[in-house]
Amino acid sequence: MSTPFDRRAFLRASTAAAALAAVPFTGAAAHAAATSSNANTAGPNCGPNPDRALDEAADAIIRRIRRPRIPRRDFPVTRFGAVADGATDNTAAIAAAVAAASRFGGGRVVIPAGPTGTASYATGPIHLKSRVELHVETGATLLFSTDPNAYLPAVFTRWQGIECYNYSPLIYAYGQTDIAITGGGVLDGQASTANWWAWKSLETPDFNQLVAQADAGVPVAQRIYGAGFHLPPTFVEPYNCQRVLIQGVTFRNSPFWHLHPTLSSEVTIEGVTVNSTGPNTDGCDPECCDGVLIDGVTFDVGDDCIAIKSGRNTDGRRVNVPSQNIVIQNCSFAAGHGGVTIGSEMTGGVKNVYGRDLTMNSPILQSGHRLKTNSVRGGYIENSNIYRVTAGQIGGPVLLIDFNYGEGNTGTFPPTVTGITLKHWTVNTAVAGWTAAGYSTDHIGSILLDDVTITTMTGKNSSQYVDDFQLVDVTINGQPVTTP
Repeated sequence: MSTPFDRRAFLRASTAAAALAAVPFTGAAAHAAATSSNANTAGPNCGPNPDRALDEAADAIIRRIRRPRIPRRDFPVTRFGAVADGATDNTAAIAAAVAAASRFGGGRVVIPAGPTGTASYATGPIHLKSRVELHVETGATLLFSTDPNAYLPAVFTRWQGIECYNYSPLIYAYGQTDIAITGGGVLDGQASTANWWAWKSLETPDFNQLVAQADAGVPVAQRIYGAGFHLPPTFVEPYNCQRVLIQGVTFRNSPFWHLHPTLSSEVTIEGVTVNSTGPNTDGCDPECCDGVLIDGVTFDVGDDCIAIKSGRNTDGRRVNVPSQNIVIQNCSFAAGHGGVTIGSEMTGGVKNVYGRDLTMNSPILQSGHRLKTNSVRGGYIENSNIYRVTAGQIGGPVLLIDFNYGEGNTGTFPPTVTGITLKHWTVNTAVAGWTAAGYSTDHIGSILLDDVTITTMTGKNSSQYVDDFQLVDVTINGQPVTTP
């Protein structure tokens, strides 16, 4: 089993990363940042950019996120015995290619499309090492095993914000630097109601046991799950890693959350497609991360599209590392519980979130910006800014702040939620503009809605226990709204 990392070392690394000077980068993120910076300058026929301060803060975060440094040296898995017949188990061949790339100081482990331009490779878990890039060529597909035993022995991971040993994620890296998953190919977890997703009805007793262990202070090394339990693994989990790139590929049908960078820094997720209808198949859940760029990603999932997290309850207070400095831009959100979500595992805190130039459209997208917490979670959400959003249909409120999620107000750790800003939203149809409710003894702090238009609202707005709720240029059903 892996050994839990040195959290003090992680915090030192995160602080150092935040202090780095600007580093040039290339690709879609560079283009987006340049476009945003140019927009800060007034043109001959327009005034100054009203979002200049927000854009500058987001651009500053992007400049501090360096990309992996990986040698341009290729290690095609077919050289190591991989067979592209969609049935042969290529786990060992891919592992051999990763090991060889690592021995030579790094390189690309290539999943080739082959002479016909299409190829499928069956595999079990893939564990990446420093300076190694998994490159899935356009036309190539990785088909991941649905046999739980393939993902043993158990590795050090988290399950819904609590540390434990569990089935290996489908793609896993622990304590590595400079890693990447790139290409135009497909990574298919093959989860369905015939395998992993059937565990949804079985997971509760196992998770309750894990919660009880964390509450009782049972050491992580003794929280052993995997064989005999029903806590499905995530798809991609770089844990305690620095400089991570996930670019271009398509993920579908994960057993659980798709992209789960955890306690990692300088993470770029760019031009990716995430598609699944299964339970708990969140699109991207950065947890306790510092410096994350999610750029040009398309989400159509069975749970939250993006859910920013930072640990859960007792275990989250023990680890006590926030998620911070996160930029989400140029993304498209279809089905899901929330577009940009924070929580509910937010015990370590979340701050400095910037989401810009986004599109949302689905009758089953349950909310646009969703913040979910309770007095068992505790923690804080501060300075979340979601702006320049175009939405066709949202099947719930544009803004949802829910202090009664999960266990509700049954704990002794009242959360702090303040500094929530939505600007320049154009929504065709939504059930409500906002549903926001704090506690009578623990109010939501400040909310600002500025230049928000909802052409058709089918339900009612509601707010309770909010100290400072400002509406500026808000129009609903063709009428200006000035009070919440």
